[in-house]
Amino acid sequence: MSDITARLDLPLIQPSQAQKHVTHNEALQVLDGLVQAALEETGANTPPFEPVTGTLYAIGPSPTDDWAGEPNKLALRITEAWLFIDPQLGWRAWDKSTEQFKVFDGTGWAEITPDLDNLDGIGINTASDGTNRLAVASAATLLTHEGAGHQLKVNKSADTDTASLLFQSNWTGHAEMGLAGDTAFSVKVSDDGTTWYNALKAAGNSGNVAIGAQPTSDSKLRVVIDQSGPWNTAFERYVNSGGSHNFLFRKARGTEASPVAVQSGDALMSITSSGHDGSDFAAVGVLRFDAETVTGTDISGRMEIVLADTSGNLQARAAIDEAGNMGIGTTTPSTTLDVNGPARVKGYTVAGAPLAADAGPGAIILVNDEAGGAVLAFSDGTDWRRVTDRAVIS
Repeated sequence: MSDITARLDLPLIQPSQAQKHVTHNEALQVLDGLVQAALEETGANTPPFEPVTGTLYAIGPSPTDDWAGEPNKLALRITEAWLFIDPQLGWRAWDKSTEQFKVFDGTGWAEITPDLDNLDGIGINTASDGTNRLAVASAATLLTHEGAGHQLKVNKSADTDTASLLFQSNWTGHAEMGLAGDTAFSVKVSDDGTTWYNALKAAGNSGNVAIGAQPTSDSKLRVVIDQSGPWNTAFERYVNSGGSHNFLFRKARGTEASPVAVQSGDALMSITSSGHDGSDFAAVGVLRFDAETVTGTDISGRMEIVLADTSGNLQARAAIDEAGNMGIGTTTPSTTLDVNGPARVKGYTVAGAPLAADAGPGAIILVNDEAGGAVLAFSDGTDWRRVTDRAVIS
């Protein structure tokens, strides 16, 4: 008959054994230390200066003093002595120093980590369900880095599925952003969670952006206002100074990373107005700004107004060049005002003509009822005078 138990090495009372209580008490002391075991410390190599009876330590690999020669054992403090126990694979105990459950893996005491893979669901301060397998009820949810960057990934199975963030109020959706039914990034809004409006959409194959519509390949930014919405597009600025609201259009050759100077004649900016002809949009007018002359870092400019004729062909109708000369009917003005065609000034009667002083010197009008017939008149700052003989009109 063995004198110890098979698993815990507890001493057994032998037949006809004297002082049976000694063996019995020793077994009880071991059970007292191992049942619902609580370790004061794991990996300890130095025994405490004033040990307390009933305390249990997991000795480290290099013990000293009273623990010398007992590496990796359990040290149970009994009355005036240490009882050393060989831990066995799978023993578990609570580590008071780290507030963790530990398990003996055959060489040391390791933290017990639960298997969190392939769980059916996790509910934190709330319950998860078959759709919301991760549910969190909290004032905030923190996702942070572990030394570098951090990504939050939302993946979908197919292009036609949805991968998005939905913002709700009392479980009614009012805003959603992500990949909604395609691969373009979109931002949608709703007042009732049923009728949704595309506020913004960016095409994944081009980066082209649309507001209120689908992005197209020919427009980097497309803004669509349908008949059911307001027709204004407002750009506002509020400032306590005389500063203006500015639209800034820039043009360079080369690339954004390595811009290169524009050249003489380069088109810098144009605004095109188009109308739908029943089959497609047709341009009817263009306001264009060009670099007229480039000399070193000096760039002079010109502006042209282009309009479609009755056949739909765009024609340059007016221009202002770098010298400030304005041409009407010509794009190459040679004087301050160069009109290629008849010019008409407003006609007045002698009695109905505006005051010459108000019009200012150099102003020209047509006097319809001047003696001898209609005649042009100019202002000298005081009177209107006929251009034919400088006589004051009468």
